[in-house]
Amino acid sequence: MTVYFIGAGPGAADLITLRGARTLASCGVCLYAGSLVPRELLAECPPEARLIDTAQLDLDAITAELVRAHEEGHDVARLHSGDPSVFSAVAEQMRRLDAAGVPYEVVPGVPAFAAAAAALKRELTVPTVGQTVILTRVAQRATPMPEGEDLATLGRSGALLVLHLAAMYVDRVVAELLPHYGADCPAAVVAMASRPDELVLRGTLADIADQVKAAGVVRTAVIMVGRTLGAEQFRDSHLYSATRERPHASCDGTAPTDGL
Repeated sequence: MTVYFIGAGPGAADLITLRGARTLASCGVCLYAGSLVPRELLAECPPEARLIDTAQLDLDAITAELVRAHEEGHDVARLHSGDPSVFSAVAEQMRRLDAAGVPYEVVPGVPAFAAAAAALKRELTVPTVGQTVILTRVAQRATPMPEGEDLATLGRSGALLVLHLAAMYVDRVVAELLPHYGADCPAAVVAMASRPDELVLRGTLADIADQVKAAGVVRTAVIMVGRTLGAEQFRDSHLYSATRERPHASCDGTAPTDGL
């Protein structure tokens, strides 16, 4: 049988993908992160499904449950918040399943940074202002950053930075980015993106740390820093320009694909 790593989305139960919901409904066992995954999603599981909250389980215990379900002939939904491709600890689970000979697939989900951008009503890439987005985090005692991926180094790019798992270190974030972005650089923090208790803070590097601390935000938040957050006067993209040459529809009647 197969283990499916399913991205549950950023928080709102209706932001799981159609494929994710269909897969969840077909699995006899579901392992989910109880502290992060909305419980409403569990209603998508079959009535007889075995539900396992992994909040208090270590990697060995999680792997044992996945292997057990596989050996019992069940497809398994391993439900993760956001999208499995970033900051999900999926890689280490895949490595264990490879060693155990258990097949798996990945079903992508809506990442937290996309939900945060939606809450801010901002496109993160703006013509002539910024075309690069860096997803990162800050070093912690348990998980240090690789060499060359510290904020001071990444900040030299001037790209829009999206920081996960960093709200409680906001003072450090500001201190390391100020020399590269300046105190007037737009900054925002979105906590609990897409959920009923969503909180949006907008400001600059000069005041965002005070806002975060005043609001008591310490977890489940995304920090964004970059000029595209405040961009207003910028050139329209070439994609929909009236001067752009547009090929005619193909001979089979289908429209040509848009290009950048």
